Amino acid sequence: MKGDVTLLFAIDILKWPGVNEAFLLSFFLAIALTLAVIPYGKRRPVGTPFSWGESMLAAIYAFATMFIAYGIVPDRWIQHSDKNLHWTKQKIVYGPFNLLRPKAYGGNFPFTLSYQEVRDIVVVIIHVIFFGLQIYIWSWWQKRGKKAPTTEIETSTYGRPLVRKG
Repeated sequence: MKGDVTLLFAIDILKWPGVNEAFLLSFFLAIALTLAVIPYGKRRPVGTPFSWGESMLAAIYAFATMFIAYGIVPDRWIQHSDKNLHWTKQKIVYGPFNLLRPKAYGGNFPFTLSYQEVRDIVVVIIHVIFFGLQIYIWSWWQKRGKKAPTTEIETSTYGRPLVRKG
């Protein structure tokens, strides 16, 4: 009996909007592959040159990560919203309490917003998330191992600050 309830609960979760195994797996895989660079960068000594093989593996890794992030994730969202959620041009967004009901349909909102446009806005947000994460990782990689300049003045063997004349 308990197993049946758990199975029904799992099936009900999969029917929620936005819950699609292919989309979620590719989304979290792209984030995990992007963030996996941080532990590698912490282990690798700064300034160590890459061998030819390491460069090729890094290029394949970067290409695969960007292919998943910018190709597969948005495609899986579009497929899910079209086929499972049925977000078409004909399905109009009225919003909560009909706040987004367009004037053409008797509301106060100045323009008509369909679910297909919402789908496309979500795709843009997905691209912005991954582009921001990618820029952060690039910046982190370039700044790793660099220390902030200190404002301490050099001292002599007697503990007095060394000041240059001139």
